Amino acid sequence: MRILVLNVNTTKSMTKSIGEEAAAAASPGTEIIPLTPLFGAESVEGNFESYLAAIAVMETVKRYDGPYDAVIQAGYGEHGREGLQEILTVPVVDITEAAASTAMFLGHRYSVVTTLDRTVPLIEDRLKLAGLTDHCASVRASGMSVLELESEPERAVEAILQQSLAAIEHDRAEVICLGCGGMAGLKEKVAERTGVPVVDGVAAAVKIAESLVSLGLSTSKIRTYAPPRPKFIKNWPPKIPLT
Repeated sequence: MRILVLNVNTTKSMTKSIGEEAAAAASPGTEIIPLTPLFGAESVEGNFESYLAAIAVMETVKRYDGPYDAVIQAGYGEHGREGLQEILTVPVVDITEAAASTAMFLGHRYSVVTTLDRTVPLIEDRLKLAGLTDHCASVRASGMSVLELESEPERAVEAILQQSLAAIEHDRAEVICLGCGGMAGLKEKVAERTGVPVVDGVAAAVKIAESLVSLGLSTSKIRTYAPPRPKFIKNWPPKIPLT
């Protein structure tokens, strides 16, 4: 089984860490192919960057010419999953929905701890669209930017931990979801210090993707995610030289 794991930003070191988290969660025989878009923002923390990332991720998948069995969109609260489901016949798993749905098996209420406060509405909207808000206690911001997760890992862990503890004490959360693909690798540290299950969306998405492929299931291709109607689309995909 081969799974493409799409970073939504252009920071290759983050693609590497996301790929490592995905590979650690994968079953024997599952190959993880981490991919970085050729264009877009170095980090995705708002609507403009998120919509740009959606186009970049679709372009990256369309450009990939090897075989694969599933695709993971490794951006928390990002746009574009629906577009991927239209253009692909293999399962598409978004890490936001993967983390939240997994958390609901582990406790009555979960909280998401993410990066900047401006990303909170995007995550809330994605959870609402997916029908996952009934058991969501809160979405909390750590105040750390996506790039600071890499540049200041110790401060990032402390900020995420403090918001996780607040979610448990004040919001009555029983499970914590790490609300950014760039938080890959922090699960054990937060779980050890909070005493509750902590779900990494990348790892959860890998197991869900593997299950869907093993069950022979994929996205329904009638109505909502039917293939795009045949028509002329100017300059798509964009002619960007491979590097």
